[in-house]
Amino acid sequence: MKKIEKRAVMCLLLALVLLAGLCVFIYRDFNEGAKWASYQGNRDVYADGDLAKGALYDRYGELIMKNTKDGMIFNDDAYVRAGLLHLTGDRDNNIATGANRAFVDKLIGYDFINGIYSLNNEGEDVTLSIDADVCATAYKAMNGRKGTVGVYNYETGEIVCMVSTPSYDPLNPPSSVEEGTYLNRFIQGSFAPGSTFKLVTAAASLENLGDSLSYTHDCVGYVDYGNGDKVTDVQAHGTCDLEKALEVSCNCYFGKLSEKLGGNTLEKYVEKTGLDKSYDIDGIETKAGSFDYPDSGVNLAWTGIGQWHDMVNPCAMMVYMGAIANGGDAVMPRILSSNNIVGDKIEDVTSATFKTKDMIEGPTADTLTEMMRNNVENHYGGEGAFPGLSLCAKTGTAEVEGQERPNSWFVGFMDDPSNPYAFVVLVENGGYGIDAAGSVANTVLQDLIN
Repeated sequence: MKKIEKRAVMCLLLALVLLAGLCVFIYRDFNEGAKWASYQGNRDVYADGDLAKGALYDRYGELIMKNTKDGMIFNDDAYVRAGLLHLTGDRDNNIATGANRAFVDKLIGYDFINGIYSLNNEGEDVTLSIDADVCATAYKAMNGRKGTVGVYNYETGEIVCMVSTPSYDPLNPPSSVEEGTYLNRFIQGSFAPGSTFKLVTAAASLENLGDSLSYTHDCVGYVDYGNGDKVTDVQAHGTCDLEKALEVSCNCYFGKLSEKLGGNTLEKYVEKTGLDKSYDIDGIETKAGSFDYPDSGVNLAWTGIGQWHDMVNPCAMMVYMGAIANGGDAVMPRILSSNNIVGDKIEDVTSATFKTKDMIEGPTADTLTEMMRNNVENHYGGEGAFPGLSLCAKTGTAEVEGQERPNSWFVGFMDDPSNPYAFVVLVENGGYGIDAAGSVANTVLQDLIN
């Protein structure tokens, strides 16, 4: 009898071990099944080491790229191919953010129940939020210069334009590429923000200084900190309050304002606005920004101006623009579309969007919107330079050690309920912000709305 009891206990223990092992397997299958299915030794998924299943389409159903057993097929337009290289990837798999590395599980059609089984065995069609034609326009507007262009809907989070240059036509790759070609600057890059960062310093001032709107500084073109240390401007701006200082981008004013705020407050607002964080764009991680916060002096002044050791990711800056446009709340960016293509129409099946915590307070966002609109109307050319865009924007001219010409930034959004788009444009070695980046932004946004 005792032997039977011992055997029963042993059988029960073995059954429990088996059940525990089964639970572990199911858990790992649920979490890692896509990785297992996309293993490069899987001949049902790969041909000669290359992904052989799945296709990418833009938001309007235009083919961007398709995987076949005979290799990758691309869009017929060379400008679309080059403009979207950092999203599609190339035949040699050099691009870390390319779809064949970022969206393998979706392209092969993996799901927990059926694995990769499908009737036609061709994988899945993946629709992106991207507008292929607008991306082609952005690529042409960059005209061979290094940099990036990003545009997203600040109400839904859908990225409609993501272009990084330099690039090349994946159907006709060059024998050699210049350094940085494989880098997706929008996702993987970080750059000195220059005067675009003054929007963060301005937000901190509005929410922490009681005299933020009345505080003035008499700009004579420089502030001397002794020992040869200076904050300089291209010209003397005279007496500036916050609105005028933002309009003319007065370094002296924002340097003194940074001293009033202090390094701890600037650090708090960098964290609050997400410029030091990495974003997850449907599984693609952006590069986090990096900053130093001196206690005082000329380096603190330059920090609040957007120089010193400030480094910002372009996507993060775009999201901050979306937060200002959206009353202080930022919608997380995404690249996978939530739309189903139905004939020639788009049937919206958008699920609930996910927002960050408040980046800035509502009244602060409203004030910055008015000031950024004032920038455009009184300093950037107004309606004549940006017809029909209802633009709110800020330029940035970022000095980079070792470069003869500064980087050119232009960031902002359209204050238009029918076109809720925020944008970022960076042209490396482009000179003053409005000269290079401003014209690119206008070209891209005009194509987007027209």
